[in-house]
Amino acid sequence: MVDQRLKIFNGKLITPTGIVDNGCILMAEGIITAISDQNIDAPDALEIDACGKYISPGFIDIHIHGGGGHDFMDNTVGAFLAIANTHARYGTTAMLPTTLTSSKEELLETLRIYEIADKQNVNGSQFIGMHLEGPYFSVKQCGAQDPRYIRDPDPEEYTEILSNTSVIKRWSAAPELNGAIEFGKYVTSKGVLASIAHTDAIYEEVLIAVENGYSLATHLYSGMSGVTRRNAFRFAGVVESAFILDEMDVEIIADGIHLPPPLLKLVYKIKGAGKTALVTDAMRAAGMPEGESILGSLKNGLKVIVEDGVAKLPDRSAFAGSVATTNRLVHNMVTMAGVPLPEAVKMATTTPAKIMKIENKKGTLAAGMDADIVIFDDSVNVDITIVKGRVVYRKTLVDHETAGS
Repeated sequence: MVDQRLKIFNGKLITPTGIVDNGCILMAEGIITAISDQNIDAPDALEIDACGKYISPGFIDIHIHGGGGHDFMDNTVGAFLAIANTHARYGTTAMLPTTLTSSKEELLETLRIYEIADKQNVNGSQFIGMHLEGPYFSVKQCGAQDPRYIRDPDPEEYTEILSNTSVIKRWSAAPELNGAIEFGKYVTSKGVLASIAHTDAIYEEVLIAVENGYSLATHLYSGMSGVTRRNAFRFAGVVESAFILDEMDVEIIADGIHLPPPLLKLVYKIKGAGKTALVTDAMRAAGMPEGESILGSLKNGLKVIVEDGVAKLPDRSAFAGSVATTNRLVHNMVTMAGVPLPEAVKMATTTPAKIMKIENKKGTLAAGMDADIVIFDDSVNVDITIVKGRVVYRKTLVDHETAGS
């Protein structure tokens, strides 16, 4: 129960200042109350022996579409809850459910279902707001986004959507479109993060966008322009702009497929752990066997093929979302990009929390923070996931887990 005091001991704490051996952490009422490099005396607490494994802040996924055979745009409460439960198994303690390009009516329905599901979500990753990915994108960079629904920003439409709900926390759009700068100004004035995505913009257009509220590059390299030539002249694209502009944060799908190891290394070298968030961009096939699947809603989604550890369009011309889980992203940054484990964990915890402006509650292990915790081994295989002090996933029964000492 949330009101049961919980103690985790005999683990390696991953903290902002480094790894603390023989760490101990105490939590009550969903909040971390104490953290120490020595055993904390708490005779009334339920104890969990970490058995020398890592004790980490819970992973925060700020771009995710589905998992376990479900997509958020299935527009059922059951789908929302199943996705939250699926990804909790892999260490995700907080997530931003993400839409795909669709009709206004479908978006409004997804937002309505979110509000219902959020109240019922007690056994999975916590919902921390909605991320609308589209529909204001460049057709040239649509990727797996359904071109039938792609359109320029419509003030009447987006003001209506935002007036209907307060759960939208992030909105991705292409800044070069007609009306996109006004859109960026408006959504940021409402406390919504404006992110650059599925875009053919050049540096000069990105610079204007950043000056008017856009601050994040959605799945860097995927669905965006790089260096292009126009009448023999070269122009920097969104990728180069994200590297040049220090004020821009980036997110990457570190599955080793969307971005191979050399690009993972490059992003880390240029942007660093403090400006780079790891995201799954997972679709419904995450946590499922490979084969045919659907990207987006069961009603209007696109058929895809899951093979080689990634979702592809049927003609294999483009990727169609990943099937990654957050623990694999962290593991890949360590093994493929040579990033130290604390830095890789930061990219899945502290950095996304800062991007979403929830760093005062989530993303680090410290007294007063939400008790979102994951215990994992050297290969980042998850043993236990705790959300707001509640154990929502347990791989096996842990030795010495008893009430009292």
